[in-house]
Amino acid sequence: MAIIPVTYEHFEEEVLKSDLPVLADFNADWCGPCRMLAPILEQIAEERSDCKVVSINVDDESELAEQFEVSSIPCVVLFKGGKEAARSVGLRPKEALEGLLGEN
Repeated sequence: MAIIPVTYEHFEEEVLKSDLPVLADFNADWCGPCRMLAPILEQIAEERSDCKVVSINVDDESELAEQFEVSSIPCVVLFKGGKEAARSVGLRPKEALEGLLGEN
């Protein structure tokens, strides 16, 4: 499955109401570490069928960034059952992000 770009209008349906755990990547086009993290998240999205990976541009979707108190990017938030279950801030290796899925 590819990474799904998510806007405020689709956030509830794609993330909060998802049957699968969701890794939500809060990022920005100008952010170097965000661009470095993108291929890692693409790998996870392609390799794993037990989760969904979504991308949220904080410049375009500042309301979502504010709602989830995202103050540093990249910020990957794991949602399970419509609630935040874990969070990782900064550039992290693939294993660390996959570890979020196994923690909860």
